[in-house]
Amino acid sequence: MRREGKTSKLTYAVIGRRLEGQQGSVHINLCNSSCELQTNPERTCKYKPLIQRYILHVYLLFSYLYISSVNTGVMSSLKEVCAGLPLDPLPPNRGRDPSIPHAPVRTPNLTPAEERLALRNALRYFPPNLHATLATEFAQELRQYGHIYMYRFYPTLRMRAYPIDQYPCRTRQAASIMLMIMNNLDPAVAQFPQELVTYGGNGQVFSNWAQFWLVFHYLSTMTEEQTLVMYSGHPLGLFPSLPSSPRCVITNGMVIPNYSSREEYEKMFAMGITMYGQMTAGSYCYIGPQGIVHGTMLTVLNAGRRYLGSGDLRGRVFVTSGLGGMSGAQAKAAVIAGCVGVIAEVDEAPLKKRHEQGWLMEITSDLSHCIQRIREARKAKMALSLGYHGNIVDLWECLYQEYKKTGELLVDLGSDQTSLHNPFSGGYYPVQLAFRQANQLMNTDPERFKTLVHESLRRQVAAINKLSDAGMFFWDYGNAFLLEAQRAGAEVEKKGGGATEFKYPSYVQHIMGDIFSLGFGPFRWVCTSGDPADLAETDAIATAVLEEISSTVTEQVRQQYNDNICWIREAGKHKMVVGSQARILYSDQRGRVSIALAINQAIAKGRVSAPVVISRDHHDVSGTDSPFRETSNVYDGSAFCADMAVQNFVGDAFRGATWVALHNGGGVGWGEVINGGFGLVLDGSEDAGQRAKLMLNWDVSNGVSIFICVSSPICVLYSLIK
Repeated sequence: MRREGKTSKLTYAVIGRRLEGQQGSVHINLCNSSCELQTNPERTCKYKPLIQRYILHVYLLFSYLYISSVNTGVMSSLKEVCAGLPLDPLPPNRGRDPSIPHAPVRTPNLTPAEERLALRNALRYFPPNLHATLATEFAQELRQYGHIYMYRFYPTLRMRAYPIDQYPCRTRQAASIMLMIMNNLDPAVAQFPQELVTYGGNGQVFSNWAQFWLVFHYLSTMTEEQTLVMYSGHPLGLFPSLPSSPRCVITNGMVIPNYSSREEYEKMFAMGITMYGQMTAGSYCYIGPQGIVHGTMLTVLNAGRRYLGSGDLRGRVFVTSGLGGMSGAQAKAAVIAGCVGVIAEVDEAPLKKRHEQGWLMEITSDLSHCIQRIREARKAKMALSLGYHGNIVDLWECLYQEYKKTGELLVDLGSDQTSLHNPFSGGYYPVQLAFRQANQLMNTDPERFKTLVHESLRRQVAAINKLSDAGMFFWDYGNAFLLEAQRAGAEVEKKGGGATEFKYPSYVQHIMGDIFSLGFGPFRWVCTSGDPADLAETDAIATAVLEEISSTVTEQVRQQYNDNICWIREAGKHKMVVGSQARILYSDQRGRVSIALAINQAIAKGRVSAPVVISRDHHDVSGTDSPFRETSNVYDGSAFCADMAVQNFVGDAFRGATWVALHNGGGVGWGEVINGGFGLVLDGSEDAGQRAKLMLNWDVSNGVSIFICVSSPICVLYSLIK
């Protein structure tokens, strides 16, 4: 009852503001209302309490009617989205919205026969009587953009994570999946929302908008004895299953290995037969850049401990690149870690977006000013996130020239987060070209563009090598930077190194690998009520759980717990939420299970008002087989095997996950990775608690067991602890 009363007051306050700002609506000022209605001071004084009570009742009635109409409108729109494809009449073709960012034009190089096949595959979602109307515009999209996105069917309803009770579904599990999908496509969250790309330049939620409409129709009608099967964005249909089965099973990019090349992918995606789901894009589990802020903060913090001998990073400088969907976390993470973060970005749109969100403190396009601010921040030992609007190669070369001229090394730590898993389609912009020139050339002359990318990578590595020789510590952030640099002919070879080793380590090999080996990884949850109060409550629950556990573990494990306790306490202050009311922290098996069970109990007792979805990044202890990132510290030769990720997907499915996903690609790129993820709905029931306990124990212990056998000696310590 206490929470309900508090919520009611908040609702009236919000409605008051809404009424005041709406054209043609009424706002009543209770303090002055009697004076406005009466002219006789005596009568005003006599009847003032009565008039105010009367006006208050009218005001509350207006408020109730207003909020009812708002909720009814949203429900009506969500019901329309769940009704299936809008075909009679067809919605108007509004094309691409010029006010939002769009994916670069793709160059699949289809033959005429393959173009016809792509068109036929797109039209199969529609009845024959509409083919003549749609075929022309779909063909135009294919030729103009390299893919058929079906812009005509982009919903007019604002994409965002609506409170779970507003979704017209027969099960809370299906409604939770809807909420997570809409969050992935929220323009505040998604990188290219109209192309259904959540992050990474090409991480798709679906391949086209017809699939979106069909999936929502299936989810709205689904019962607890049905499972929705998803083939690379394509909804195969609802099939009978058990209540204990997943409500949705997703596979993305499951191409026969001998045909899983980058070139073949471009053709297959254009034909609408496969899809690159990145990691949490295609599994519907992205939570905005917060999802990577925490991991990046831990990486920078532990890099300082390893390379600089201290976790105190005041006055230290971290230089990197990228401010997009995932890389955008670097600015916020650097400030939380206490250092000076300098991040280069060629595209002005994400620079402005991160600055408006408050994640990026300053922006400059002047290298001289950039160097000046680095010096000032170092001297003052202030935490600063500085966005350089320009190419990272220019920044690296400028830093080296400054060192050569003055003898002052202005950078301590370095990395790179450009989307080099997608180097020739907008993931990497060569230094020789301006941003717009690059976007044109990658479409008009792909081979020339590829040559320039390779030249640029060689220049970038040359500058990094010189700064490294001077004392900077550099690591690969798992974005295929060193892999693509090697393919470009840059000097990144490690003499005597294994197949997964380069001149510089990946962050898994030197920084996060031991943490993964201890079972710590990116555990996350989403409050489906959309209420910040629920998120604050779950933050408090998680903090209490971690504090209790931290007193019973070894010093090495306690350090990780303390880092995460500090993170969760500060998360609200740092305004992490973009999109859904979500939180992430790094926890081990014991912590994840304990937090999930405590949150489930809080839902049962009404302390949390609605179900909570628990999930994780695929970049985790057990979720991903990636020889140049997650499993780069596996040295027994099995780094190129994918048994762990596949077994994790299967094991999560029959241990209670609400939905599961298995992907080809993600992070390092298509054909380089197999990874999987899950979502699990906590609704306060005993069944949900049992599912969480069974599934989370497996989800972590699978990977830890592998690392005990094949990885660093620290894993033996973990096995002894357990």
